[in-house]
Amino acid sequence: MAGFFARGARAKVKQQDEEAALELRPITHADTMRRIELLDSFENAGLGWFWATDRHGRLIYLSENAAKTIGCDLDEIIGTQLTKFFIPEVDDQKSERPLNFLLGARNSISQLPVRLALGKNQAWWEIAGKPQFDKAQEFAGYRGSAKDISGTFQSQRDADRLAQFDSLTGLSNRHRMNKRLAATLQAFRNSKRSCALLMLDLDRFKQVNDTLGHPAGDELLRQVAGRIERVIGETGEIGRLGGDEFQIMIPDMDDRGELGELSKRLIQMVSQPYQISGSRAVIGTSIGVAVAPYDGIESEELVKSADLALYAAKGGGRGQYRFYHIDFQDGVKHRRQIEEDLRDAIENGELKMYYQPIVDAKTHKLQCLEALMRWEHPERGFIPPSQFIPVAEDIGMIKELGEWALTQTCLQAKQWPVELRVAVNVSAIQFTRDDFPDLVKSVLMETGLEPHRLELEITESVFLGDSERTQSTFEVLKRIGVRLALDDFGTGYSSLSYLQKAPFDKIKIDQSFVRGATEKGNNNPAIMSAIVSLAESLHMETVAEGVETKDELSLVKERGASHVQGYIFSKALSQDELLERLETKDLVYEPRGPDKYRADRKSVYRKISLIHEDHRYNVTLRNLSKTGAMIEGLLEVPLGTPVVLNLGGGQLAVAKVRRSSGYMQGVEFESALISDGADGLCTRHRVSPYQIEAAGRPLSSLPQDPYEMLKAELSGTYKPKAFMEIDPGASRRKNEKPASARADISAALG
Repeated sequence: MAGFFARGARAKVKQQDEEAALELRPITHADTMRRIELLDSFENAGLGWFWATDRHGRLIYLSENAAKTIGCDLDEIIGTQLTKFFIPEVDDQKSERPLNFLLGARNSISQLPVRLALGKNQAWWEIAGKPQFDKAQEFAGYRGSAKDISGTFQSQRDADRLAQFDSLTGLSNRHRMNKRLAATLQAFRNSKRSCALLMLDLDRFKQVNDTLGHPAGDELLRQVAGRIERVIGETGEIGRLGGDEFQIMIPDMDDRGELGELSKRLIQMVSQPYQISGSRAVIGTSIGVAVAPYDGIESEELVKSADLALYAAKGGGRGQYRFYHIDFQDGVKHRRQIEEDLRDAIENGELKMYYQPIVDAKTHKLQCLEALMRWEHPERGFIPPSQFIPVAEDIGMIKELGEWALTQTCLQAKQWPVELRVAVNVSAIQFTRDDFPDLVKSVLMETGLEPHRLELEITESVFLGDSERTQSTFEVLKRIGVRLALDDFGTGYSSLSYLQKAPFDKIKIDQSFVRGATEKGNNNPAIMSAIVSLAESLHMETVAEGVETKDELSLVKERGASHVQGYIFSKALSQDELLERLETKDLVYEPRGPDKYRADRKSVYRKISLIHEDHRYNVTLRNLSKTGAMIEGLLEVPLGTPVVLNLGGGQLAVAKVRRSSGYMQGVEFESALISDGADGLCTRHRVSPYQIEAAGRPLSSLPQDPYEMLKAELSGTYKPKAFMEIDPGASRRKNEKPASARADISAALG
């Protein structure tokens, strides 16, 4: 029985223990010990940690396990400013407030990623915290939690980087640049700031890809990216949009003088030769520039404006930059029309070959003629080659145009009554084709032109491809018997290595070395001398291109050029005009042109407005330079009169009248104009859209003539017009211009 009762007693005790185990014992607020045990177990399990600061932002508590994890003693951590312990890792594409701001404003912190500044190991935490206040509502510090996110954060950051950066160059990609630009423009609208956008497109990049292969193209893009970074530095953000397109965003820059200089440095840097897998490659770049808010308020509008400017730069001959102008809106339509019409131009007989004389520098006797293609459109008149040749290259018509030009030139040269050489320009695309020598041989046989009379002008861009194949082409052409000329020598891609093997008969000195060479302090004469000396030592002729004035002619003859080409002797002539001249057997050309080169004066003829006091006058702009202009249309304007010339597009040039005679005035600008990237001039600064907005108008990009929007705000007390407007052109059209008026004009022009 004892055993039975013993077993019964044990069962009862067990039942009581089980009942006791089922009894609920919540951890109440007053149960401090059990609450501490709970927090300790949470910290020890590594699920998260706790931290606290005093009212001065100093750490007064951090979980011990947290300190061990980062390899620090608590003594090193306690007392450290929270902002020095945690370094924010905030993605600039998101809108989180930085840690300093949150702490300074005493805001709550929620899921903020930070990097630890202390410790032996690199680590990232995600922290949260709330500000604490005492009974008097005085700030008492922060209490917060943290957890280690090092593993997931690094992976996420790498994934984010892949989504935002170009894997080939390491630059921002299109997605990131779009977001950055949109966010920047939105922020800058509030603070009335400007932002420049540059669009870059590489010239002749496709040729590198086609001749050297895609791996070489990728390496070239990496080198281009590195060069752009060296030029831009920390000034702006660079992105590769894809292919050979790059974009640069530069905050707080609207001075077109600075932007023009920057663009020139970029073009020069990108255009230097590249060494890729043992081969030498030469490319260039074209740049379009737009500035917010002048050329666009929203990112899409600004990108479109920069694209149109880039389009204009490429259409202008490439290797150039352009500032956006409202007239470019029509440029896209014009190019599409050129594309459509160019396909029919040959068939319709709209293309013609013209010939510009090249004369002996000493005797001025005609030696050779350069064949130049002209397109006379039935509706739009002459379209310059600088517009249609790049289009032909882009749409794949350059081979067809090149073959037509070569055939037509040889046919016409055979008709000349005097045996003269003729020079034909050959594009790099055409030259690098395997069948090019066969084409030359075939054309010579069909037309009957003697090989020694044909001169092929090529540019240095033919050397960017397979050097062995290029050399082989040279050798085949020389066996045929034609002459070879290196065109545009010295324009930025030159290398003496070209001349080691290439059998050139002639080097053409680019006109950029002739233009302005007579000005004091210009280094071009020394460069000309060096080129001539090099050519003579290699038994080559030299041609100085683009000679227009008598002082330029004297200089190039003095520097030893063997031949001269330019308007000083003749413009390009049609076949009929040339035949008429050759029939006379008069092969000596007399120089005709200005005595001196005037670099700063450009003849123009367009209507503009002149602002004086509260009034606007219509005048005619006759010539324009960086420092001043000649206008006509106002009578008897006193010397020293302050005026403003409205050059359009928000360009207001402040000036003073320095010469005045009859209805013509010479004005001097307060600030010099700058190059517009083409053959024109523009102001550094324009009327700000923010100024128009302040006058009560909605914020928008600049219209063609924003002055009218500002007129009411700028006008003061009404005064009558001070000058009388006249239209001297009307009297000229009626042939009624008196001798005194002619004298006035001569005096005004000086």
